[in-house]
This record gives sequence, C-alpha cells and structure tokens, in this order.
Amino acid sequence: MAMNGTDVLLLVNTGTELVPSYEAVGSQRDVSFEETTEEIDVSSKDSRAKRVLPGRYGASITLDALYVPSEAAFIALQNAMRDGELILVAKEVDNVTVETASALITSMSEAMPDQAEATISIALTIDGTWTVVGS
Repeated sequence: MAMNGTDVLLLVNTGTELVPSYEAVGSQRDVSFEETTEEIDVSSKDSRAKRVLPGRYGASITLDALYVPSEAAFIALQNAMRDGELILVAKEVDNVTVETASALITSMSEAMPDQAEATISIALTIDGTWTVVGS
C-alpha cells in the first residue's frame, strides 16, 4: 500500500556516540534517501550485449526544512558540518526507527528570502551502509 511522505522522517543524534538520542530535524518539508550501485562494465568483443557486475555501493540523503536555528537537531547538524565530523542519523517510518547510519554532511545551505519562509537544504553521504534496527 502507498504511504504518505509525512510518515517518513530523518532523525539525527543529539546525544553521544555511546548513548545516542535521536531527534527529528524540525519542520521537515522533504527528505530523500538514495542508494546506488556503481556498474563495472565487463563487456568484451565476444558479444554485442553489455555485461555488468555490481561495483561500489553508496547511499545519500537530501533534506529540505524550515530554518529553525534553535532546534537541537539543526544545531547538531551544523556542528558536525563545521567540525568536519560524521553524525549518526536514523530513518523513521510511522514513528518507528527502522535504520541507522553514520553520515558526512557534504553541503548545508540556508535560504533567507524577503517576505518568505527561511529554509535549509542539507546533503549527506552515508559512511558505509545503513544498519537495520534490531538486526
């Protein structure tokens, strides 16, 4: 069955690495989770058909939200970006944390237009793979 995107949130660790405490990034408008596998072309002159093998796996997240500078999750993201550190993130579906990962923030931008809402856009790259909660 289809699901409403409102039911999927990005959470970030506002606790410590040893005792994580995940909080949703406030005022989320859009979050996208992407997973990719690079292709390795193993084609040869023996056949016209392309042959491939799976290569390097990668995952990333993009987030758009309203700008709320006092919000704990935003502060944690901003600190990780400025300190050049990885941050623990989690994917929540229907109020249940389903996956966690360590991520590098690759870009963080703030838009402050005249007579309109202030927003943030954040891009993260997963370090390694997602871990399914409970496995």
